[in-house]
Amino acid sequence: MLLFSFFGVVAQQNNSAPKKKKIVNKGKFFIYWGWNWANYTNSDIRFKGKDYDFTLSDVRAEDRQTKFSFNDYFNPANITIPQNNYRIGYFFKENYTISIGVDHMKYVMIADQKVKINGNINIGNKKYDGSYKNQDIVLAEDFLRFEHTDGLNYVNVEVKRFDNIDHWFGFKLDNLQINLTEGLGAGVLYPRTDTSLLGKERHDNFHISGWGISAGAGLNITFLKHFYIQADYKIGYINMPDIKTSLSSADSASQSFYFFENTILIGGKFRLF
Repeated sequence: MLLFSFFGVVAQQNNSAPKKKKIVNKGKFFIYWGWNWANYTNSDIRFKGKDYDFTLSDVRAEDRQTKFSFNDYFNPANITIPQNNYRIGYFFKENYTISIGVDHMKYVMIADQKVKINGNINIGNKKYDGSYKNQDIVLAEDFLRFEHTDGLNYVNVEVKRFDNIDHWFGFKLDNLQINLTEGLGAGVLYPRTDTSLLGKERHDNFHISGWGISAGAGLNITFLKHFYIQADYKIGYINMPDIKTSLSSADSASQSFYFFENTILIGGKFRLF
């Protein structure tokens, strides 16, 4: 009730105020930096190599949040440690933008979970060698460690629409603008996959592993005409058919899953000329 009363008072004050000056976005560039929280659906992961070919079903994973500290989240030397988002874009029309950026999520397979396995392993390891048909297996560390933790990098292009909704609240303030955002994106996955599989040499390098698509919507609050904070919710689909699991070119994995991402962003809009 208090919030609605506040909006009513602001609306009454603005009815007698001079007409609000229109903020023109077309031709402006924008940049932002922010942070994300992500969830993932279960996925089937297929592992292939010279002496094995097997699939793990309904593997569960989670993101990895960095515990908040000013040093990790705001120190320029450490700001890439948490899950983060950054982007640069351009208003090619008054209400439309095109941009390129990175959603730096982190994907961690949950250790010691029990899943179904199908396929064959013949690497000279008595504990795990054999033919499997829908059998249970525990994903212990000596069998598999599987993470995209530096990170699950979704490098994407987005087209978004901005719709000003000041009039919903009766606002006529020159230095405050409230916008709804909605858009679509597509891009490639460039993860740094940290994997240990069946005692093979650990892999922890960047590699273009697949592609993704996404859709999102959010709320943008612009103040002093040039600065803004924004909260977005994004859903997407990731397909990675070429994940590197060891230093051998014969070893690879593939998986696909959906992701759900919340972001908090801080940015600015400006003209170059």
